[in-house]
Amino acid sequence: MIITIIDSIFNLTLFTKFLAFYSLPAPDSVLKWHYELSERITKMREITLITGASSGIGRETALYFSQKGHPVIIICNKNTEGLNELKSLIKGNNGIVESFIADVSSYEEMSDIFNILSQKNFLPDILVNNAGISHIGLLQDMTSDEWKHIIDVNLTSVFNCSKLIIPHMLSKKSGHIINISSMWGNVGASCEVAYSASKGGVNTFTKALARELAPSNIAVNAIAFGTVDTRMNHFLDAEEKAALIEEIPAGRFLDPQESAEIIYSVATLNPYVTGQIITADGGLT
Repeated sequence: MIITIIDSIFNLTLFTKFLAFYSLPAPDSVLKWHYELSERITKMREITLITGASSGIGRETALYFSQKGHPVIIICNKNTEGLNELKSLIKGNNGIVESFIADVSSYEEMSDIFNILSQKNFLPDILVNNAGISHIGLLQDMTSDEWKHIIDVNLTSVFNCSKLIIPHMLSKKSGHIINISSMWGNVGASCEVAYSASKGGVNTFTKALARELAPSNIAVNAIAFGTVDTRMNHFLDAEEKAALIEEIPAGRFLDPQESAEIIYSVATLNPYVTGQIITADGGLT
């Protein structure tokens, strides 16, 4: 209701007709102001859910979308302190935010959250499946429980959240699902077999689901990031980081804020762009 009223008040067509009636030109500053306001109002309608939001890519993505006018839903599994700090920061910047502590690999827990969001009329229009974990080590030394945990968090969570939001997106005939993948899902990484397999699964999941949802104007894309300067890579010592950076044509790791900008760019693409694995690795692969 509030958004509708604002739209009516700042209707550019009525405003320009008023100016034309009195033979007054529309100042560029007024047109620019109206455009920026209209864009922000439009984005206010697009609620965005980000999993794995308490740190790294997820945290920066939540901040960036909120700064662009999106109400955000932030979810993480264990880092309550990080999630609460992020929520306070968003609210302090006059953003709209809902937060939940939940295991994204649990269909039951995520179903409960989506039921709450439905009751609040706050279901997301954009879903960013970002939650992910890694495991470094030889496959021969990996336990079946460790394997299952990687697959559950990195791949099953994508199934859970996507399945739960699809009915809402179908009812609107619009929406965007963005799955955060990795360049290792494209080419595989030694000592990260489970992680590579999970991200490879995310990639094919993305392509297959995009085919299902394209007739309903719902886009499904994945972003295969290279090395992002997050906590996930802090196990690398200075020498290892330098060696890895030397292999990257761009000559550096990606900053988490840059990853948020890339995610936002994908979220604003025309829905005809769907089923794509967009690689952002500084030219490495």
